[in-house]
Amino acid sequence: MEPITLTTDRLVLRPFSPSDEDEVFAACQDPDIQRWTMVPSPYERAHARGFVGELVPGGWRDDTAYSFAVRLGPDGPLVAAVGVHVHEVFGTSAYEIGYWATKEHRGHGYMTEAVTAVARWTFTGLGAVRLEWRAEVGNTGSRAVAEKAGFRIEGLLRASLLRVDSVRDAWVGALLPADLGLPSRLPHEPAVSGRV
Repeated sequence: MEPITLTTDRLVLRPFSPSDEDEVFAACQDPDIQRWTMVPSPYERAHARGFVGELVPGGWRDDTAYSFAVRLGPDGPLVAAVGVHVHEVFGTSAYEIGYWATKEHRGHGYMTEAVTAVARWTFTGLGAVRLEWRAEVGNTGSRAVAEKAGFRIEGLLRASLLRVDSVRDAWVGALLPADLGLPSRLPHEPAVSGRV
């Protein structure tokens, strides 16, 4: 897919580029980002260079991941990152969102605003019928953002997040197009109580 830019009232979301390397490197030094996300720890300069120069453009090119640098206006600072990853499940595409916010820009609603914008695009631009969110149990900041953006928490997945030295339990939630007032490309037939 050709990379695109999204905008909200306060934010510009555009694909990461090599010019973002310094800000990504600085942001990912935050122990909370290393603790709660899948970025490498310790986070080295080569990780930032590979992310903005290879992983991001490759994801857009191959339609496997769509990563956005979230900025305050077109020339403002980097405040967050949001990515949608595509997985094949039983021959169909499944979409999962992930995100982190820079330490100094947390608590202003930017993350929820960005996640909502990317979710809307995932449904309207990619044709997703479901967008999943997962976070390690205990990551209350990520869960709060997901819930504010309309995700419904669906449960706990035991031993579903692989870390270097262990597997961790994860919360899982989902957002459907209807949750944002959007039509779905496929009808949703919810389970009926009493049917197995």
